[in-house]
Amino acid sequence: MSDIEIGRAKRARTAYSFDDIAIVPSRRTRDPEEVSVDWQIDAYRFSLPILAAPMDSVMSPRTAIDFGRFGGLGVLNLEGLWTRYDDPQPLIDEVAGLQGVEATRRLQEIYTEPIKAELITARLREVREAGVTVAGSLSPQRTKEFAKTVTDAGVDLFVIRGTTVSAEHVSSQAEPLNLKEFIYELDVPVIVGGCATHQAALHLMRTGAAGVLVGFGGGAAHTTRTVLGISVPMASAVADVAAARRDYLDESGGRYVHVIADGSIGTSGDLAKAIACGADAVMVGSPFARATDAPGRGFHWGAEAHHADLPRGQRVQFDQVGTIEEILFGPSRVADGTMNLVGALKRSMATTGYTELKEFQRVEVVAH
Repeated sequence: MSDIEIGRAKRARTAYSFDDIAIVPSRRTRDPEEVSVDWQIDAYRFSLPILAAPMDSVMSPRTAIDFGRFGGLGVLNLEGLWTRYDDPQPLIDEVAGLQGVEATRRLQEIYTEPIKAELITARLREVREAGVTVAGSLSPQRTKEFAKTVTDAGVDLFVIRGTTVSAEHVSSQAEPLNLKEFIYELDVPVIVGGCATHQAALHLMRTGAAGVLVGFGGGAAHTTRTVLGISVPMASAVADVAAARRDYLDESGGRYVHVIADGSIGTSGDLAKAIACGADAVMVGSPFARATDAPGRGFHWGAEAHHADLPRGQRVQFDQVGTIEEILFGPSRVADGTMNLVGALKRSMATTGYTELKEFQRVEVVAH
C-alpha cells in the first residue's frame, strides 16, 4: 500500500474503517438456512461467532448466562461492579440518572470500591452452575493479582483485555506482566488484546494466546481518539492482524490463533464486514446496551470511563429496541442493523454464496 504525504516531514499509509468498505456480491447465492455461523476456539464450540464485551452495562452474571444459552460467549468484567458490590444494580440505576460530568465523577467514585476475590469466585461459580462456558476478563495490571482466584473458580477462557496490550510492556515502576510466561503456566486458553497492527499482533500470538483481540479506542463509549489522539480504523486493523495470523501459522508450523474484532461494531453490517476482513469472531458491546434486559438499561460505558486520572470514555445512552435474544435473532423492528445480528450475518453470507465463516473471510470487498 502506498503512503501519502501529510507534509514534507511525515508520511502515512491510508487505512479504512468499516464505513469505508463494502462487501461485493458474487455470481452465486444460497438460502440463508444453509449457512452455518458456528465458531470454535480451543475445545469450546459456539453456534455464534459473537462474544459479549466485558462491560458492566451489558454483562452481569445473569446476562452472561443468557448469552451462553443463546450460543455465544458472555465475558464477565472481573474488575467491574459485580466483583466490588454484592448488589450493584442500585448504583447502575443511579448512574443512569446523572448527566455529563456528574456521571463521570460518580463512576470514578463507585469504582474506587476494592475488588473482592470472594465475589470473583461467586460470580464465576454462578455462571458455571448454569452449564455454559465461563469467561472472565482482567486488565494486564490486575492479572497477576487475581489470576489464581480466577483459575481456581473454574474459568474456561481467560481474557486479558486493555485499550492496548503489548507483549513487551516496559516499566521502571513495577514488574510488568510476562505474557508468554503467564500463558505457558496457565491451564486454560487465553484471549488477549487489544492490538491494531501486524507486528503487535504477531508478538501477542507468539506468547501462546489462543485468540487476539483487535481494536484500539474505537468503541461507542470510547474517547481515546479525542483524549490521546490514538485510533486505528478497524477494517485495516482486522486485515493487518489477519495477515499476522497467516504469517504466524507458517512460522509456528500450523498453530492457528483466532482473530477477534473488538470495537466499532455497532450494526450487523459492521459484524459482516469484520469477518469479511478476516476476523474469526467479534466482541460486541454497544448493540447489547440497547437491550431491555441489559443491566445498564440503555446506558453504556467501559472501563476507560472511570479511570481515576485520565478518563478516556464516557457514559452514552441508546434507545432500547428489544431483548438480547431479539437483538441476536430478531424479529427486527428497525431497519438500521441493530437487531437480528445473526440473521443479517447469515443473509450477507448467503447473498455472496458462502456457507462457512472461514470461506466468507475470502469474500471480495471494495473501498468507496
